[in-house]
This record gives sequence, structure tokens and C-alpha cells, in this order.
Amino acid sequence: MSALDHAGQGPVRTGSAGTGAGSAGAGAPVTPAAGPSAAGPSTALSSTTRSSAARLPSASVAAGGPAPSGAPHRSGPTDTSRRGWRDLDSRLLPVLGRLTERDRRLCRLLDDHRVLTSSQVADVCFTGERRARMRLAELYAIDVLDRFRPRRGGSPVPFHWVLGPLGAALVAAEHGVEVADLAWRRRLVHDLAASQRLAHLVGTNGFFCALARSARTREGCRLEQWWSERRCAAEWGEVVRPDGYGVWTDHGTSLPFLLEYDNGTERLERLARKLDGYARLAAAAGHPNWVLFSFGSPRREAEARRVLCHPVVPVATTTRAGRGAPDGPVWLPAGSTGTARVRLIDLAGLPLTGA
Repeated sequence: MSALDHAGQGPVRTGSAGTGAGSAGAGAPVTPAAGPSAAGPSTALSSTTRSSAARLPSASVAAGGPAPSGAPHRSGPTDTSRRGWRDLDSRLLPVLGRLTERDRRLCRLLDDHRVLTSSQVADVCFTGERRARMRLAELYAIDVLDRFRPRRGGSPVPFHWVLGPLGAALVAAEHGVEVADLAWRRRLVHDLAASQRLAHLVGTNGFFCALARSARTREGCRLEQWWSERRCAAEWGEVVRPDGYGVWTDHGTSLPFLLEYDNGTERLERLARKLDGYARLAAAAGHPNWVLFSFGSPRREAEARRVLCHPVVPVATTTRAGRGAPDGPVWLPAGSTGTARVRLIDLAGLPLTGA
């Protein structure tokens, strides 16, 4: 029985079913899912569960601008030198014995979240970036993963990793569906490299990967849930579209939260209007959840804080410039008159009401 059921609240659906991680621990939402979630060895991105109705997240507490386009590392799918767009099933069979459970988790993670940099993969799945780069190169060589480097004014850019054809075939086989049923497609590296939202997607994923790294290195901490923007939109898109949803647990206390990752491209009035959507989400769920705004600079944070006070929605802000890990003392609740910042988990002890 879920936390919502314990609280006497029935399931609430505001959108169509999404895919991704299932319920794990108190406060975790339940949704129909296509397959198991991905996680690092010490990070509880829990396995999926199937349900006939999605529930909104519970608030209960338990014991910079567009990225320039770039070219993918490999040539396009019309290049006949590229292996493996056909007969994926027959090509997957000999590869299966060479894949570890960590490799499989990484494939599920990329299916959910589309793209990760080398350092982000290391944060979630490995003990060091060097070992991560070595294994990523091996998975690339056998077409489990694909990669590209976006062009950014001549500055060195790390590889960005996505599912390759055999990785997509693996995820499809685990879900019992066809590759065509996944969000993956042949031109994924090209589309992402040219996407104006690449920096936003990578930044949002980096926020959660940093939490996963903290969970791997701090005893008693777990990233219980990590929902992508796509999954949030599928669940609540008729009401509000957060960049992500998570549940952070620190020594028995859990904090469900919704993330807004700001690159400074939206007017402040639009940021303020988003809170009305979060208020409607809270009304539908019967409770609010913390909405976390991550800003690229102290100036942007200070300007935004003037419009981010809401009577119903609890809001906290941080800036990515010079701050520490997102689970650390980097958060400033909206409406706070002081300057002392609190840890992420400390928000769980504050009132679930806006300023």
C-alpha cells in the first residue's frame, strides 16, 4: 500500500502513463512503467512496478543559454560503414554474455534520461572517471552505446553518451517491446547534438547525477527516485511540467521534490506563473511538495527570488556558481529573511507552505 493510500488519498492522474523508475520507499509515486530503472550500485533508483493508475508524489516524510549544435562522433546512419541498424536481435545475442548488470543499468538509465556525459556516468555507476571512460569505450566499440561531442566555440567538450543500436535492442528486450516502441531512434546522436535544449537536458541530468554521487559516498543517503522531464510531462503535463522529480533520503528522512533547472532563458514573470501550476498539482494531490529552483548565477537567483514567493507552494533556490553538491547547505527557502542556507534534507523539517 502506498503512502497516499495510508493517508486516505486515492490515486490521482493528471496525464498519461509514463515510464521510468517505480515506487521505492515512503513518498515515492507509483506509475505504470515499461521496465526496470537504472541506478548506480549504491543508488536506489528502484526497480519498476506496474500499476493501473499513477499517483502524484507524496509529501510524507519517512523514519545558460542554448547549446551550440555539433557533429556526432560517428558518421550518420546512411553511411554503410556503420554497423548494425539491421538484425539487431541476432547481433545482440553474442554480446549479452559480455554485459554486466552495471552495463544493463546504464542502458536503462540512458533510455530514461537520453544523454549523459562521461563524468555523469562515472557519478552514477563507477568509482572513478578513468574506469568509466574505459568501459564506455568498450560499450561503444560493440554498438551498445553511441557518443558525440557538441561544438562549443573551440573549448574541449566531453563525450556525450546515448544508447546505441544494441543498447536499444537490449532495453526493448527487457521491456518485452520492439525497438520502435522506445523513444530511441537512429538519428538520436544527430538530433541531440543539434538540439537547442541539449545544455538544459545535460544540466538537469547533472543535478541528479551529483545527488547519485553523494549517495554513493555518504553513508545513509539514497536517491530513491529520479524522474525525467519526459516522465513528469507524461504524468502531470496537463497541469505543470517540471524538469525532474526526485526523492532524496538522508538517514531515514525522505524529501520528495520537483526540480526547475534554470538557464536564464525565461522571463521572471514566466517563472512566477509556473508556481500556479504547482499549486494546482498540490491541490490535485492533496498536499504540496518542495519546488527547487537551480540558477546559473547569484544575480539570476537574487532577481528570481523576488517573484518566487507563493502562499501554497514551498520554494527553495540555489545557484550553481561556486556552490557545493546539491545535497549540501546550498538551499535558501523563498521568503526567508536570513542568508543562512540549509541542506537539502533540512527542507523536510520546514513547513510545507509557501511564503
